[in-house]
Amino acid sequence: MSTRTLIRGGLVVTAADEVHADVLIDEGRVVALAAHGSDIAAGWTADRVIDATDRYVIPGGVDAHTHMELPFGGTFASDTFETGTRAAAWGGTTTIVDFAVQSVGHGLREGLDAWYAKADGNCAIDYGFHMIMSDVNESTLKEMDRLVQEGITSFKLFMAYPGVFYSDDGQILRAMQRGAADGGLIMMHAENGLAIDVLVEQALARGETDPRYHGEVRKALLEAEATHRAIQLARVAGAPLYVVHVSAQEAVAELAAARDMGLPVFGETCPQYLFLSTDNLAEPGFEGAKYVCSTPLRPKEHQAALWRGLRTNDLQVVSTDHCPFCFVGQKELGRDDFSKIPNGLPGVENRMDLLHQAVVDGHISRRRWIEIACATPARMFGLYPQKGTIAPGADADIVVYDPHATQVLSAETHHMNVDYSAYEGKTVTGQVETVLSRGDLVIDHRTYVGRAGHGSFVPRSTCQYLN
Repeated sequence: MSTRTLIRGGLVVTAADEVHADVLIDEGRVVALAAHGSDIAAGWTADRVIDATDRYVIPGGVDAHTHMELPFGGTFASDTFETGTRAAAWGGTTTIVDFAVQSVGHGLREGLDAWYAKADGNCAIDYGFHMIMSDVNESTLKEMDRLVQEGITSFKLFMAYPGVFYSDDGQILRAMQRGAADGGLIMMHAENGLAIDVLVEQALARGETDPRYHGEVRKALLEAEATHRAIQLARVAGAPLYVVHVSAQEAVAELAAARDMGLPVFGETCPQYLFLSTDNLAEPGFEGAKYVCSTPLRPKEHQAALWRGLRTNDLQVVSTDHCPFCFVGQKELGRDDFSKIPNGLPGVENRMDLLHQAVVDGHISRRRWIEIACATPARMFGLYPQKGTIAPGADADIVVYDPHATQVLSAETHHMNVDYSAYEGKTVTGQVETVLSRGDLVIDHRTYVGRAGHGSFVPRSTCQYLN
């Protein structure tokens, strides 16, 4: 039975507006908003009333870059769809877009079906899929058209990881041309993998095996070079381009230059690049392994360019690239060789809180927080206005957020299935209090009341950010 819910007395914050309003929910959707204290709002009745006095009422977060159960480096990401989506909900995220993986020599459909099976019946919140293309050929190019019709409207290619996910410039161009024709958005991991492999080999030959060398060989210039090359290939193909996990100021400059020319080029960064740095990779002992991800953490001075890019809209989205590996037994695989450390960080639970801290710190405004974490990812990946906003007709994916609470981020208290926190001991202001997914309570006053299987697969339309 559907429960009619009224959220009363909060400050509703969307990408477009901030207004003291009551929100009425029925049949899993937002029915109406009315000024708090108005005659209209006073006349509403509901089965459940949530008091949001002194709280923000915000859209559920949309994390457009997660990797649950991803096979990588001889192991698997430690969060399942069940544990990962539960942790996402604890952090105020109500939709993830994860990556289905095509294996070399196999079709896109085979990879996608495997990911449908992993997620089906296991998710606490709604989910969609992007498709990782590891083998671009005539057959898989045809499959792209069929997947777009099915609501899988974005395709990730890699300029990195030769022998695993790598595509050469010709394959990338063909996929971009297909995307330009069928509406599929190409997402790019932009690092010059062939050059990086040479630098890895040379570093190991010199006996440089510690985690910090992971950051030193994956040079910012090689991220910038690949970003530039991806932009030019997209121009040739007449296709839009979305560059994932931008970490270097030189790469931001390439995106900004392209956007200054009016090109449909978009960029995403992640909390780890905004809040962590090579100082973490250089932590003594083997502690730096906890921070090995690709693109790698950069020296602190890159952070200013990323924050500026978020303010000027040269970067449009903050996603997590959530890909956790436990320190014990997984990160340790590279104890004597940094190139064998599984690449990835946990973060799906921390994104909304860290970005609220950025509001407190003056890096971004409240509305920009919601824009980069909710509205734009929804628009970029064809989910808006079903997701990413609070408006009549939208799914009732809503977070009641306490902007005054303080919390200490820690592996002791987080809900991600991983044995460390990338932000251990960091104090942040702001905390999720209550979370609704399609009108159903998932988190109720800091208590998990959700269930595996509530989350549904959401087919996506093509990119809505181009208009």
